[in-house]
Amino acid sequence: MASPVAARPGPRAREDYVVLYKKDASLKSAHEAVRAAGGSIVSENLDVGLATVRGDKARFPAAIMRQQPIEGVARDRVVGTASKPDPKPASKPAPEPAPEPQLRADVGAAVRVGPHPAGRAGDEPLSDLMWDMKQIHATPKGSYAVTRGDHRVKVGVIDTGMDAGHPDIAPNFDRALSRNFTRDLPADANGTEIDGPCAAEPDRSCDDPADVDENEHGTHTASAIGAPLNGIGMSGVAPGVSLVNLRAGQDSGLFLLRPVVDALTYAARNGIDVVNMSFYIDPWLWNCPDNAADSAADRLEQRTVVAAAQRALDFAHAHGVTMIASAGNERADYTGTNTDETSPDLATEPGEKPRRRTVPASCTSMPSEGDHVIPVSATGISKRKASYSSYGNGYVALAAPGGDKADNATGHPDERLGTWAAYPESLARARHELNADGTPKTPNIVRSCAGGVCGYYQSLQGTSMAAPHVAGVAALIVSRYGTPDPVHGGLTLDPAFVERRLIGSATPTPCPDHRTVRYAWSVQVKGTWTETLSTQICKGTKARNGFYGAGIVDARRAVGGHP
Repeated sequence: MASPVAARPGPRAREDYVVLYKKDASLKSAHEAVRAAGGSIVSENLDVGLATVRGDKARFPAAIMRQQPIEGVARDRVVGTASKPDPKPASKPAPEPAPEPQLRADVGAAVRVGPHPAGRAGDEPLSDLMWDMKQIHATPKGSYAVTRGDHRVKVGVIDTGMDAGHPDIAPNFDRALSRNFTRDLPADANGTEIDGPCAAEPDRSCDDPADVDENEHGTHTASAIGAPLNGIGMSGVAPGVSLVNLRAGQDSGLFLLRPVVDALTYAARNGIDVVNMSFYIDPWLWNCPDNAADSAADRLEQRTVVAAAQRALDFAHAHGVTMIASAGNERADYTGTNTDETSPDLATEPGEKPRRRTVPASCTSMPSEGDHVIPVSATGISKRKASYSSYGNGYVALAAPGGDKADNATGHPDERLGTWAAYPESLARARHELNADGTPKTPNIVRSCAGGVCGYYQSLQGTSMAAPHVAGVAALIVSRYGTPDPVHGGLTLDPAFVERRLIGSATPTPCPDHRTVRYAWSVQVKGTWTETLSTQICKGTKARNGFYGAGIVDARRAVGGHP
């Protein structure tokens, strides 16, 4: 639980650090260690022993690591002065992987491009676009016939925020429990804009309320989990559950250690049943304990990220939270050696910038490679693994629809083949994507109205979109098999049971006949289509492999419905 501790004034050349106490250290000894290193505590998360400490820039990191009660230290990268970059997330969640939006596989069945099947009775108005829900049988004749989700079940969306006013969010939004754990970061140490000047915010504050999403990503993932059946647009996997906004992502899409840790421990303390984590913890895509390409300070920072994040994951798991994560959009086999050219993706020193690193499998991407986490790869409409989706035999646990806009016979992008979910109207207007009458200008946005109420919906693709489908099914499992929670009210269920149910009810999906799959994506530049190739190898058996894990999640089977 985060608790404020009075900060003492200090010398001018001071900056903030996150300090991880050793597990066996007493709070008194940890505080004495901070003082001995010349630091002053700004705040603490006592559930995991993580503190924000202000210390002398030149001396504090070395001084604190000489203290026996301390395990790690890292620069607090939520820094800068109050004064929005690319409208898509800067590093991830990367809902529109580039250049992956236009892809095809030379191996696999071709998908006919044409009108989608018309909706049936009981479907939402935009059900013809909901191929993803049909793929996992989250439909009126599928899982909805058994349970639509219990409103007492709480799903925490650790993301960029949630547009609580959207008609396909509002009915299920839990305002009382929702929190924002971030503070907007105007720019990095190089002067590169990150979240933009706080003066541009409606309230001129760097602290956004817990009911807005100035990115798009969190609203999309939330509605995929729990958009209600209300006759306006489309429904989520679990349309009856409660949605809790646990914002840990910056407006830019960056996810930093301290907000993520605070969101996880808050979820654990407040009876959240399931959390969706469609991100990796910045600034390192992979955290390497001993990489020659990194400085000693960078290696220490990466070790601290892994250790602190794992403590938060352990704490959440012990308190009954089922944790789902996206597998990543790098087209990378996480069980092999990869090249990272994106880290560190946030400068805290002038001149700091991403560099090329070779990262072995021993390097760790958090939270998806953390203990107790269920990593999810993405599928397209044909059920093939989406070409942007990362993979790995022993890494991926399950697969779910994430969209693949070129999963068709031509390889050219078709917006209908992304996954559709709620989109904040405020962003559509700010980005000039609407006509004067409110109708969308672009093919990746649709509007649906009923009774004078309208909602906007956007087509995106990514493993960020796949993970919420599994989180939704996990919420259905808690709704179906959970028992009353004597501490928080609502329902509760052992995360180990939820995971077993998810794995055991998934549809086993084998590797392609040709295990070496060549993907190609087409990009149109000045009227000319060009292709780029990616070769990916699927390893494993039908029961468990690197592309699909245990298989494609199935909502109907997970809650005991007829196959």
